[in-house]
Amino acid sequence: MQAGQLKEAEAEQLLAQAQSSKTSLIEQIIVSKKAGALDIARFVADTFGYPLLDLGAFDEGQIPSDAIDRKLIATHKVIPLNKRGNRLSVAIADPTNLRALDEIRFQTGLAVDPIVVEQPKLAPLVAKYSESAADALKSFTSEDINLDFLDEEAAGKADEAAGQEIDDAPVVKFIQKMLLDAINDGASDIHFEPYEKFYRIRFRVDGVLREVATPPLAIKEKIASRIKVISRLNIAEKRVPQDGRMRLVLSKNRAIDFRVSTLPTLQGEKIVMRILDPSSATLGIEALGYEPEQKAMLMDAISRPYGMILVTGPTGSGKTVSLYTCLNILNKDGINISTAEDPAEINLAGINQVNVDDRAGLTFPVALKAFLRQDPDIIMVGEIRDLETAEISIKAAQTGHLVLSTLHTNDAPQTLTRLMNMGVPMFNIASSVLLITAQRLARRLCNCKQPITVPEQALLDAGFSETDLDGSWTLYGPGGCDRCKGSGYKGRVGIYQVMPISEAMQRLILSGASALDLAEQAKAEGVKNLRESGLLKVKQGMTSLDEVLSTTNA
Repeated sequence: MQAGQLKEAEAEQLLAQAQSSKTSLIEQIIVSKKAGALDIARFVADTFGYPLLDLGAFDEGQIPSDAIDRKLIATHKVIPLNKRGNRLSVAIADPTNLRALDEIRFQTGLAVDPIVVEQPKLAPLVAKYSESAADALKSFTSEDINLDFLDEEAAGKADEAAGQEIDDAPVVKFIQKMLLDAINDGASDIHFEPYEKFYRIRFRVDGVLREVATPPLAIKEKIASRIKVISRLNIAEKRVPQDGRMRLVLSKNRAIDFRVSTLPTLQGEKIVMRILDPSSATLGIEALGYEPEQKAMLMDAISRPYGMILVTGPTGSGKTVSLYTCLNILNKDGINISTAEDPAEINLAGINQVNVDDRAGLTFPVALKAFLRQDPDIIMVGEIRDLETAEISIKAAQTGHLVLSTLHTNDAPQTLTRLMNMGVPMFNIASSVLLITAQRLARRLCNCKQPITVPEQALLDAGFSETDLDGSWTLYGPGGCDRCKGSGYKGRVGIYQVMPISEAMQRLILSGASALDLAEQAKAEGVKNLRESGLLKVKQGMTSLDEVLSTTNA
């Protein structure tokens, strides 16, 4: 108000909103876009006579993270910057929070020097250094958490075989905290990576990797061995890759599975854990991001009694979630559903799920042949990798079964040519495939999104038409707040190309048409390609133009 940027009524309204949502007034002002974070920080620093620091230019390695209790960091949203003698410099966005400064002073016994920083730049550091695992525990369950896959007796025997003290309490607690933090942050993967001079742990959140911890290099063997124990892997074998699985039981009603993969590298074993949350399959088709006409085409295809539906896209593009969302809709008492996967990622009651095991001789073709003797109505094949799997799947689709599967191709038209290249006869493809969906995942803009201006030529180059640029919609870019940890994005939304196989398309397939010919026919039939679907999400304010450009080809 003093700076003339807020009216009294606005200030009172924002203060009430901040109190009701239990956030700070500064966060509320930034979210409301009444003032920018840097303007607020400059004004606060000038008014209270404190120094102003750009956290973006500060070396994070200098932070004395053990100087302040982590609970205080989380509660009061502060970060220690420097400890010299009996003085402690503390980064804070709101120096009127005298309670925070008093508690730090009391807990450390040091004189506290507040340093003003921008709130959006402070939030990610607070999230990184605070005890977020404790928050995750409270948000999920009040009961004890169990790492459930190996009982203690088996774990003890494995430890003895390795001749190592893997059950060190700090290592066990550290791994459990990492798993809980990953779940709390909505991560899809956890990477444990050893290097020559350091060890780092990264989470993949909304498709982007970010570093969350750098434990001492000396404990890399203990971390690897402990993870291998609870994942039922051979802890004595470090020369070849291994795959395993473990489960984190959060409550009686909720458990999270982790798919574990180890890889021998020059500096030790790299471990990647994929987080498999069964609740993702029950989100409903509306939450995935299909446009109304795309949803209608997909629902029409899965309601057919027989035929093949293919979902394509790169690894991590949400193919499994899309398939399981369809299976969840089809999962009724009167229908027999069988799936073959490598491995089954989401457990769904009422569906007969089979894990493919090549070493045991249980391959996709073997599983599919067995399914056909099990009186199935719907078959889901995790991935069509070879001609034999493709042929059996197509025969099943032609003999009264609905078959759902995935392929790795760039878009829907290329899927048809990929099947031809595998050696599947063209008449089999034309007579069995009902619909192909290609998909990508783009990061969804957080509520703190901000309107941005982009030159008209850049929008035209991206794929917008002249008629699209009519001024009826607003282009948004990422902002930054506590909710999204300063990234400007929270969650992801699907971008889809849904291509039904029409009679005209069948004729083209029978004539051996190329992917370009099929793409032209799809366009003539009104099928939006991935870029066009992405630009529609930009117009709707769901994602940014940069995200669409980075995930789709023109």
